[in-house]
Amino acid sequence: MKSVPQITLEEAVALVKDGDILLQGGFGMTGNPVHLMHALAETQTKDLTFIGNNVGEAGIGGGKLLRNGQIKKMIGSFFTSNPEAVKAAQEGKVAYELLPQGTLAEAIRAGGAGIGGFFTPTSAGTELAKGRETKMIQGKEQVFVEGIRGNVAFVRAWKADTAGNLTYRMTEQNFNRAMATAADIVIAEVEEIVPVGEIAPEHVHTPGSYVDYLVEAKLTMEDLGSSASVSSSRKVSERRMNMAKRALQELKRGDVVNLGIGIPTLVADLITPEDGIVMHTENGMLGVGPAPKDGGGAMDYPVNAGKIPVTALPGASYFDSADSFAMIRGRHVDVAVMGGLEVDEKANLANWAVPGQPLLGVGGAMDLASGAKTLIITMTHTDKSGASKIVPSCTLPVTALQAVDLIITDLAVFRFINGELTLIELMPGATLEEVRAKTTARFAEKLG
Repeated sequence: MKSVPQITLEEAVALVKDGDILLQGGFGMTGNPVHLMHALAETQTKDLTFIGNNVGEAGIGGGKLLRNGQIKKMIGSFFTSNPEAVKAAQEGKVAYELLPQGTLAEAIRAGGAGIGGFFTPTSAGTELAKGRETKMIQGKEQVFVEGIRGNVAFVRAWKADTAGNLTYRMTEQNFNRAMATAADIVIAEVEEIVPVGEIAPEHVHTPGSYVDYLVEAKLTMEDLGSSASVSSSRKVSERRMNMAKRALQELKRGDVVNLGIGIPTLVADLITPEDGIVMHTENGMLGVGPAPKDGGGAMDYPVNAGKIPVTALPGASYFDSADSFAMIRGRHVDVAVMGGLEVDEKANLANWAVPGQPLLGVGGAMDLASGAKTLIITMTHTDKSGASKIVPSCTLPVTALQAVDLIITDLAVFRFINGELTLIELMPGATLEEVRAKTTARFAEKLG
């Protein structure tokens, strides 16, 4: 059995050269090789192309490299979690490329598997497909994406043995497993290094053949940023809670369900283990339970796609982001409940970008909107100016084409029946006249 060199943080970051492509595992600060990133921030290494789901948080993880001006270009799916990344992009200080989260994960997996690229239905017909090759496959427009490889990958695992076999804790697999396969040099930062044999073969998530160096570094609460400790207490308006309650009525026992951020997250607060609904999260978990009662953080609990600590129900499972999005694109997720900015008469959805703002935060929206068997949109009926959000044709950048099945607003419930937008229900306190006045899209009525 081989023995993987155990090196210091300083020795590890010396392996990163100016102009390198650096892959960094983690989802937010969960499973983030933060000690390696901070050590790299102490060097003069520059002109890096940074690839990760997001660029850490302000001044933490990749955010430290960004603040230092060491990053030339960032490639990821959700930069908006770091305001400094948004500002750097707006001011032209750093180049960037935005990919849907599942596309990013699959591109890294492809790169690690020696696959040149792949076609995916995710992002077809959207801004993110512009300039890419497209092809009709099995009746669907699909977009070509090249595989991604790096010069160096920094990954974070919970435990390694001296042969380099890695095991991850809870939702810390996320991007780490794929990235550990997709670089010329793979450096694993781990909580503990144990002798060969202490990790059972069936518990190895990343085989040692992928790993070149090990660095032992202990995790602290401060390393977890906003996920370190989160209170679950919040005030919710009656109108928003009514939308969440109505969405819950659409979910059946045994359904695999993914909930987006915003109003959809309120649905999770209403679901009990007795409901038999299996909650899915993009960063690699099935069987998501409620927030911890003690308000604990990511040192002790898994996190959801909102980077909020949650509990795991009996029968829960963990996996990586590439597998998570394979579930979504493979139509193994029954229902996705998402927020929306606009839905139009053709069931097109816009929910990820506003004109005049840099396109910096798509996350998993495009994958979910096009991959879930049923798509439910929860949103206020009008925007802050009073303009209708149910429109004849989307004017905002589109997330997915002809994807929406049900719209739940604070005023009404619409279903697409045989392709036609149809009003099927009024929400508490709303009138038909009000719905007609505040909806610019044409719709049929089938109330009662």
